[in-house]
Amino acid sequence: MTGTTGAPGDPMHLAVALDGAGWHPAAWREDGARPAELLTAGHWAGLVAEAERGLLDFVTLEDGLGLQSAAFHRPDDRTDQVRGAVDAVLLASYLAPLTTRIGLVPTANVTHTEPFHLAIGIATLDHAGRGRAGWRPQIASRAADAGLFGRRTTPQLTDEDVTDPERIAARLRDLFAEATDVVEAVRRLWDSWEDDAEIRDAATGRFLDRDKVHHIDFQGRYFSVKGPSITPRSPQGQPPVLSLAHASTPYEFAAAASDAVAVTPHDRAGAAAILAQVDAAVRQSGRDLAERPLRTFADLLVLLDERPGAAARRLARLDERAGAGLRSDAEIFTGTPGELADLLLDWRAAGLDGFRLRPAVLPHDLTAITRGLVPELQRRGAFRTAYDSTTLRGHLRLPRPASRYAKAG
Repeated sequence: MTGTTGAPGDPMHLAVALDGAGWHPAAWREDGARPAELLTAGHWAGLVAEAERGLLDFVTLEDGLGLQSAAFHRPDDRTDQVRGAVDAVLLASYLAPLTTRIGLVPTANVTHTEPFHLAIGIATLDHAGRGRAGWRPQIASRAADAGLFGRRTTPQLTDEDVTDPERIAARLRDLFAEATDVVEAVRRLWDSWEDDAEIRDAATGRFLDRDKVHHIDFQGRYFSVKGPSITPRSPQGQPPVLSLAHASTPYEFAAAASDAVAVTPHDRAGAAAILAQVDAAVRQSGRDLAERPLRTFADLLVLLDERPGAAARRLARLDERAGAGLRSDAEIFTGTPGELADLLLDWRAAGLDGFRLRPAVLPHDLTAITRGLVPELQRRGAFRTAYDSTTLRGHLRLPRPASRYAKAG
């Protein structure tokens, strides 16, 4: 199996995906949602502080090139849902010195962003967080996003395409291939400075050992990057890369490029089936899991309340306000923290390493995770009671890789 920490006695990995007012489109209208603060630094600082209070492995921060849309593949003109966001990488860099242990994993687009800029942005975040940065690369699935840059066009998905993840993946296969090259170029740029390249010896006047800063000379199908980076090697060497995958092509991308992958099963059997597909993609790629483990997370969109039935009633109210039932690529869970703990432990037996939970309403469902679900998992011996690492790689039990350009011995 791909995951190597999914045995019942191993601690569960747990993360949250933060997005606007929450993952339900009517979340901003709930009591306590504070819509006027969504684009303020304080809103995000409070959420991430709460996630760290719950000892979570990491938070992911959503991002996009165009305004949010109710449709996956095209913009809309709706005014009854949250529109507007802040840059995820810059936001994470702001949050880094305000936190001490939790991993910070911003989303950043790879279709319309230069690999060099991605590399130095995430490396800088890792320096700011002293080893707690991650990165979720995201392709541009909306053709309209290309118009923001004017340099290229990308495939326009149809209404029929978006009914099937495999159809989406097939239409966007070239973008995933390009994304694989982007991640590889970024990793080489992260390695282009050896760990001890900076001498900083004022007495001798030597700040840098130039022999330990390397051109990467990456040549790919879509672009070339000479390097080196301008940012010295960061605390983790290579910040972990997390991808979200729904179909065969994204599984192949995860096998080639990611340190962790979030998948979207809808039951335990579905989790086992997806993990089997990921395992097949790993074998096909030739990846050595002993050297480069791949952590597996399942995504769930959650509404949690202590009283039985309250979460389902809350979802019904939110759906009524939104004018439509909630739809998601991930399984939608309504229930109590104890019931969610039952589900997580059941699904984990399929071989998952952990879960990335999407709170439907912020801060309500986030605090239900940190103050309800986490204590329940701790009582069952399934989740940590204190951080035992200071880096995101440490939380995920991933080794720190050596620079590929460092001379052996």
